[in-house]
Amino acid sequence: MTVGFYSPLPPARTGVADYSAALLAALRQIGRVDISPERCDVPLYHLGNNELHAAIYRRALEHPGVVVLHDAVLHHFLLGQLDAHAYVEEFAFNYGEWNRGTAEELWRARAASGADYRYFQFPMLKRVAERSRAVIVHNPAAARMVCEHAAGACVVEIPFLFDAPAVPAADQVARYRGGLGLPAENFVFGVFGFLRESKRLGAVLETFARLHAQKPQTSLLVAGSFASSDLERAIEPLLATPGVVRVPFVPASDFWLAASAVDACINLRYPAAGETSAIAIQFMGIGKPVLLTDAEECSRFPEDSCVRVAPGIEEADSLWNHMVLLTSVPEVARAIGRRGAEHIREHHQMERIARLYWDTLCAHSG
Repeated sequence: MTVGFYSPLPPARTGVADYSAALLAALRQIGRVDISPERCDVPLYHLGNNELHAAIYRRALEHPGVVVLHDAVLHHFLLGQLDAHAYVEEFAFNYGEWNRGTAEELWRARAASGADYRYFQFPMLKRVAERSRAVIVHNPAAARMVCEHAAGACVVEIPFLFDAPAVPAADQVARYRGGLGLPAENFVFGVFGFLRESKRLGAVLETFARLHAQKPQTSLLVAGSFASSDLERAIEPLLATPGVVRVPFVPASDFWLAASAVDACINLRYPAAGETSAIAIQFMGIGKPVLLTDAEECSRFPEDSCVRVAPGIEEADSLWNHMVLLTSVPEVARAIGRRGAEHIREHHQMERIARLYWDTLCAHSG
């Protein structure tokens, strides 16, 4: 059996590219996998919510195979790919003729789609879900979204893979941390990745400012590029808060040093897009406590393996209480980190995930 592998790959600076490179190497330990071949026994299409997936999406519709949904909300992707007429037609295909007025309203307001909850309520998955031989997702929320759009779809939930790194030496981490200006005695929180509105960075910075005023031996590392210049301008004054260290980009060669240099990761997502966060899996995998928005996307994680932050109006108080707890009782932070690492080792181990993929591909080949 020959698997066709269609995905962005490094040097593309996306989490999907990094994930796909690790999965590709693991699958090739099992059988033959070709990158973007003209013909194969079963194609494996990786779909995400940006323009890098445009040609892959079109091919997945023309030559159905097994689709991996890295984002279960494709609404924003389609906003970028379609004109006004095609968008309204696609919306009506997904949600019925009676919703054309809603589609027209959403098209007009699309500049706010990154933060407007309405766009996350309409994943627009029907076409690709109905066409595909099978749809692979990473969490129950994504599985539910697919089934709501295509009741007859074959949905396979496979945990997000963890590609275990070589752990940096303690002296390397200490030098790296010192080079960023992070005092050795401070408890350091970190926000990593592509900084979109849904990562709730404004709320995180405001809560940290309150924390730092009471607990000066705390720091916040904000590492990643902004999704938009408008968001960056809005956030910029908060980045000047005492105790905040800003790193616009962390090269892949330094990622695990940066990850090891923090004591806890804050990785909020609201509204969520049915995605499982690579950042959350990576930090849990190396034993760091991760503060996550309490949502269906992370419902497979045991209660004691992460820190769940309430969404919506309770977010600020919930985040504050958890940050105070972690900085006041370091043993709690270490225990949560250990339990998270145990869960990742048991359920997200590379060889196990590759075998689940291969078995799914075999079941849908030919």
